Amino acid sequence: MHLAVLGINHKTAPVELRERVSLDDEKCGILSQRLLDDAGISEVVPLSTCNRTEIYLVAARPDVGRRETMSTLASIADVDLTDLEECSYYHEGDLAVSHLYRVAGSLDSLVVGEAQIMSQIKDAYHGAHKRESTSVLLNRLFRHALEVGKRVRTETRIGENPVSVSSVAVEMARKVFDDLDGRTAMLLGAGKMGELTATHLNSHGITNFIISNRTYSQAEEMARKFDGRAVPFEDLSDYLPLADIVITCTGAPHYILRKGEVEKALRARHNRPIFFIDIAVPRDIDPGVNDVYNAFLYDIDDLNEVAAANAAQRRKEARKAEAIIDDEVTNFGHWLSSLDVVPTITALREMAEGIRDIELEKALSRFDGDLSDKDRQRIEAMASGIVNKMLHGPTVELKRAANERGGYIYVESMRRLFKLNGIKKKSRRRDEQLED
Repeated sequence: MHLAVLGINHKTAPVELRERVSLDDEKCGILSQRLLDDAGISEVVPLSTCNRTEIYLVAARPDVGRRETMSTLASIADVDLTDLEECSYYHEGDLAVSHLYRVAGSLDSLVVGEAQIMSQIKDAYHGAHKRESTSVLLNRLFRHALEVGKRVRTETRIGENPVSVSSVAVEMARKVFDDLDGRTAMLLGAGKMGELTATHLNSHGITNFIISNRTYSQAEEMARKFDGRAVPFEDLSDYLPLADIVITCTGAPHYILRKGEVEKALRARHNRPIFFIDIAVPRDIDPGVNDVYNAFLYDIDDLNEVAAANAAQRRKEARKAEAIIDDEVTNFGHWLSSLDVVPTITALREMAEGIRDIELEKALSRFDGDLSDKDRQRIEAMASGIVNKMLHGPTVELKRAANERGGYIYVESMRRLFKLNGIKKKSRRRDEQLED
C-alpha cells in the first residue's frame, strides 16, 4: 500500500501546459475509472485548479502508480508524455502527505495565504468520494488535510494581509470608507491591472462603475463587464464628483487629473472623500492631489511597498504553518503505520495457526485413538505455545515499528517473507470503520 501524488503546478509547468492538463469533473471521472481499472491502483483523488493538476493515489507498488498515472493523464489531456514527465513531480509516503498539507495550508499557492484552495480541495475530495474512488487511506488523508488547513488559518495570521497590488488597493479603500457597499468607482483606462482592481472592488460590494477611455468603444466594452456606465474622456471633470474611488491606468505621457480639478470635484461633493489609485507608469494623477483635503492618493510604488511588507509578514507566518504541518504529517504517519500493522499481524497469526492446525491434525491421526483427552489437550497446548512464542517477537517489533518513521518497510518485509500479500480486501464499510 503506497500513497503518492503526481502533479504539475505553477512552479514546474508553463501556463500553456497547465491549461491542457486541467481536468473538469467529467475528465476527473474518466481518469479515476481508468486508474481504478488497473489492478495495482485502489484509490484516486484528482485535484485540478488554475495553477495545479494533481493526482493523489494508493498503489500496490510505487513504480506502477507513477507509470500508470503519468500515461493515463497524458492520454486524457492529449499531451506528449515526455513534456508531462519533464514538468511533473511525484512524491510518495510522508512527502505526499506533507505536499497535500502544504497545499491545504496555502503554502504552495501562487499567493501564499490565499483562501480559495481550501474549497477547491474540499470539492475535489467530495467529487472523488461520490465517484467511490476513495477508501480508508485517502478518506482519512483528505479529511485530515482540511483540518490541517483550518488549523493553519486559526493558529497563524497567514491570510490576514493582502499581498497583490489590486487587493492592497481594495484594503486601503476599505480603511478610508469602512464599508464599500453602495460606493461608486471611476475607472480611467482599460488596463488589465485597473480591471483586476475593479474586479476586487466589485467583489467587496461596489456595483456602480463609471468607465472612461480615450477610445470610447473600449470604455463601452469595459462598462459591459461591470454593468457600468461609459463616459467620454473629455468629460471626466463633469463626472469626477460622482466618484468615491478613482482608478487610473492609462498610457498618457502626462497627468490626466490635476490638483485644481480634484479641488473643484471635492467642493461639489461637499468635501466627501475621494480615494485615488494611480497604477499608471508614468503617473496619471498630479502628486499635489495628496495635499487636497479629503483626497487620498496612492500610486503604484505605495501599493507595491505595502504589498511587499505584507508578503514578508506572510512569510513569517508561513514558518509557523510549516511547523504545524510537520507535526500533522507525523500524526498521520503514526495512523498509517498502525493501519498497516494491524492486518499484517492478523494475517501472520492466521497463517501460523493454519499451519499449526494442519500439522497437529496429521500428528494426532497417527496415534489411532491411543491418546487420552488429557494427552491430546497437552499436545494442542504445546503446539499453540510454540506458535505464540514464535510470533511474540515479530509482533512486538511490528507494533514498535508502527510508531517509527518508515515503519511500513518492516511491514512490507514481513508480508514478503511470509507471503501475506494474498490477504483479501476488506469491505468498504469495514474500511470506513477503520478510519475512526
